[in-house]
Amino acid sequence: MSTFERYSATIAEGDLAILYRGHSDLYPIVIKSGEFVNNNKGYVIILHPTPELWTLSLPHRTQILYQADISIITSLLRLKPGSRVLESGTGSGSFSHSLIRTIAPTGHLHTFEYHEGRAAEAKAEFEAHGLAQFATSQCRDVCKDGFGLTNLVDAAFLDLPAPWEAVASAKQALRKDVATRLCSFSPCIEQVARTVEALTQHGFTNIEMYECLLREHDVRNVTIHQVDVMRSLAPRPKVAAVRPGKGQEEDVPAAPGSVITALVRPRNDARGHTSFLTFATLLPQAEEADEQ
Repeated sequence: MSTFERYSATIAEGDLAILYRGHSDLYPIVIKSGEFVNNNKGYVIILHPTPELWTLSLPHRTQILYQADISIITSLLRLKPGSRVLESGTGSGSFSHSLIRTIAPTGHLHTFEYHEGRAAEAKAEFEAHGLAQFATSQCRDVCKDGFGLTNLVDAAFLDLPAPWEAVASAKQALRKDVATRLCSFSPCIEQVARTVEALTQHGFTNIEMYECLLREHDVRNVTIHQVDVMRSLAPRPKVAAVRPGKGQEEDVPAAPGSVITALVRPRNDARGHTSFLTFATLLPQAEEADEQ
């Protein structure tokens, strides 16, 4: 069987596949015997599911994270196989799939969602995609009730309307024997200000904020004339040329060599604001670790 965790060269009944009908036309399908897919393009490509393809084709229950933000968050949280990560909220599970791929096979994701229906759907997706062993999904309002974890995870990710209300509980969940990382995803700068204040009050350091924007570049081929400096100092060879209507010769310089190369020019505008990403570090706290 082909799942997110395991690749198979053949498709079997019950497999999840991504149907590709164009750059912006992808959708997931579960292979079932006897069913048909209507397609008026004359072709269809069946792709093995990956977190990137799932992000582009998943059913949206909420706004989701895309690869530009996912890549910088994964990198700056210093995630690797074996990491234990806390995530809130789960939402549509876009980031959850990328997290699991990064920390598998020995890591674990603890993901929280306050909406009961979305939490149940996310849990069902993890099981259907063969990822249940890597994720624990809970329905919980972490801003009011906390995460219920102590000295357990290596990193925390908060995608909440009021992330500052969950900072204290996130600190409790983070390990105290090593330096750990926290990231908060906030669309508004006012949310960032309050979150930074809460992080400072709870002893987090190295607080930084990033905005990941996509900037398009125009690429075109241009002809560049090469100049031989030593040759340019020497007397130029002359060739005979005749102007129309005149019978006299004229001195014309020989054409220099040239090369075709690619020219890349960034566009002036950078579009695509999704959020402000606030990162912070919690340094080892030996005394608290000993008490717990």
